[in-house]
Amino acid sequence: MGNFMKKFLPAQTGSALVLVSLSIALLMGITGLVIDGGVLYTTKSHLQKTARAAVLSGAQELPNDIPSVENVVQDILLAHQAKDHLANLTIDPGQQVAVTLRKEVSMSFMKILGFHHVPVEASATAKIQQMGRAHGAAPLGIDEAIPLEFNKEYKLKVDQTEVSYGNFGVLALSGPGAQTYEENLRFGYRGEIKVGDIINTQTGNIAGKTRTAIEERITNCSVPGDLDHRDCSRILLVPVYRPYNHTNNQLKQIKVTGFAYFYIKEPMSPHDTSITGMFIKRVGTGYTDFNALDKGAYSIKLTE
Repeated sequence: MGNFMKKFLPAQTGSALVLVSLSIALLMGITGLVIDGGVLYTTKSHLQKTARAAVLSGAQELPNDIPSVENVVQDILLAHQAKDHLANLTIDPGQQVAVTLRKEVSMSFMKILGFHHVPVEASATAKIQQMGRAHGAAPLGIDEAIPLEFNKEYKLKVDQTEVSYGNFGVLALSGPGAQTYEENLRFGYRGEIKVGDIINTQTGNIAGKTRTAIEERITNCSVPGDLDHRDCSRILLVPVYRPYNHTNNQLKQIKVTGFAYFYIKEPMSPHDTSITGMFIKRVGTGYTDFNALDKGAYSIKLTE
């Protein structure tokens, strides 16, 4: 019996050593996969976020020229340390911008299995569509029947003279009253306006309130003349409307059908009753709607 055990135990010890060695190798392999997998996941996440940031920022310049879009995309990639990973940049002027990023990631433990580098790729596409819902609109409206020529001078009248049906494009966005109107013109309407909304028109003499608010907006614009400056207070978001309710030869209510952007070119004189400016194409922070009229105001939609 003793001789048998002496022969058996060394054999069992050898088998155990093999099993332990295999277990350690398997454990190291799993650990390596977890570590390298984590690196791949982190890289993929970073590239995806960067690609989305690049197309969302670049899409803001789609109403302009291709170089403007390219410059913004490159700036975002540089800020995220991903400029060298740009695999593809596609720009459809006035429509969409697409970015593909690719990076070769060096492996640590997976080299044992022959994987020295693993390619990681991320793509994103953003398109602009007509704006159909937004905050911050000015209490001024433009009839959809009026053809808009961009960068051409227009005058938005703020009194009732020489305007058919007594409507002069002034809206009571959050209720009637000159004080409410002035606040909405100065800061923008804080509520949301969307295509299909029925809005009352504003009556009364508000030319003085208009001059005060317009002068403040011009003063607060730090970069006058720069139509692309994102924070220029000279730029007004204006609802586009269809006449809705006429009463006693006056337009009492309008129906919102879209949005436009109006750039204030100059201050109003003491006796001026109109705002001088021009309509521009611009991407804002609203929401897209296929039912909205295309009047130069756009929002961004991330499609992938």
